[in-house]
Amino acid sequence: MNKQQNIIIIGAGLCGSLLALRLGQRGYLVTVYEKRPDLRKVNLDAGRSINLAFSNRGIKAMKLVGIDKKVEALCIPMHGRMLHDIQGNTMLAPYSGKDNEYINSISRSQLNALLLDEAEKHSNVTLYFNKTCKSVNFENTTAQFEDYNSKHLFVEDADVIFATDGAGSVLRKNYFLRKKFLFSFSQQYLTHGYKELSILPDDKGNFKTFKNALHIWGRESFMLIALPNLDGSFTVTLFLSFNEGTYNFNNLTSEDRVTEFFSIYFKDALELMPNVTKDFFKNPTSPLGTVKCSPWHYRGNTLLMGDAAHAIVPFYGQGMNASFEDVVEFDKVLETHPNPNSKSDWETIFKTYESTRKQDTDAIADLAIDNFHEMKDHVNHAIFREKRQIELALEKEFPRDYASKYRLVTFKEEIGYREAMLRGRAQDKAILKLISDKEITSSDDLNVILEKIKKETNAILEDDRIAALNQVI
Repeated sequence: MNKQQNIIIIGAGLCGSLLALRLGQRGYLVTVYEKRPDLRKVNLDAGRSINLAFSNRGIKAMKLVGIDKKVEALCIPMHGRMLHDIQGNTMLAPYSGKDNEYINSISRSQLNALLLDEAEKHSNVTLYFNKTCKSVNFENTTAQFEDYNSKHLFVEDADVIFATDGAGSVLRKNYFLRKKFLFSFSQQYLTHGYKELSILPDDKGNFKTFKNALHIWGRESFMLIALPNLDGSFTVTLFLSFNEGTYNFNNLTSEDRVTEFFSIYFKDALELMPNVTKDFFKNPTSPLGTVKCSPWHYRGNTLLMGDAAHAIVPFYGQGMNASFEDVVEFDKVLETHPNPNSKSDWETIFKTYESTRKQDTDAIADLAIDNFHEMKDHVNHAIFREKRQIELALEKEFPRDYASKYRLVTFKEEIGYREAMLRGRAQDKAILKLISDKEITSSDDLNVILEKIKKETNAILEDDRIAALNQVI
């Protein structure tokens, strides 16, 4: 058995630290290089999402490495969306018809720190910080780094290099620029960006509004969301166009105009946020984009993983969960190809992994765009609310026979994202058609509703299958 191979991981974020931990548990010699300082010693939250939505696919990854109980202590359950209309009225829309299905708010930095601590417990895992990757020679399996403090350049070689260095991946850039093989790459931005704000705890350190929900102020073309933190605060995120509409990031240039904007569209949130203008002009405005590329690997030398391979927008709360699931799925392939000790062995593993994984990451990228429109707009429409009412009733009454698209994606971790997307979209289309045609209402017998939805969904899936065959022909 040859596990004493030298593996380099570029990037010690959530995906990289989990990968280092898992490969360390499997006995590989792992060296991780991170361009930023050690987040366990320096606050690095500025400009990034401070907390994230953590759900079943991520939990599955934590169970794989045996730290799910430690992670659970960092979580705040969110049982549904708390919808805020423009008058300040609220309605809690559960995520599932099952009481034990919910998502969690979790601190990015606390989770990342825990993963680093756990990885570092293994003597065969070494972490280096303030080491910026300048380039990767994917043909020779070497990487050049620069020390942030000394500016010293040095080159490290390895048997295998994994790049978990995020949406701006250096390895992916080298794949594209060096033109040594056919490499497809796309990066598409939304017209919207985002800015982090905050609702601070009250004078006693308590939450100012309902704790166990993801709060949403959907306003057709823009929205505000808020997730709870363990210290009694909420991380608030404004999603807004850069240059479209009466109010946009490019023309919100004064404290008076920001206050005016919030007082019109988010009055109840503004009452909780006396610090809104301070946060607004202190924190950066960041873009929202989707990255797709292929192949993720070069022979048996290098592999992209996490956001480096498939960055997505945050509107399904699956970015972190999808990256964690990458490690789970990669580990499954390693399990069936034990003890790789040659480039051809690793190439087989990389090909097998990508062949099954890429279709799922493409699917969640598309679903995240879908959910962007749902969260900012559709949740306010009567037909959507009736649809959700029907779905929740079906999930509660028939949990084994029905699962909404959201439940398939978020709580059915045994199902791939692509399967969840295809079935979920067909169900959505079926229910909306049946409601529009007045063939079902939320007051009808649930057994009858279920049968009608199943029949219509299967018909739509069959039509989609035939359409796909026609495209191939």
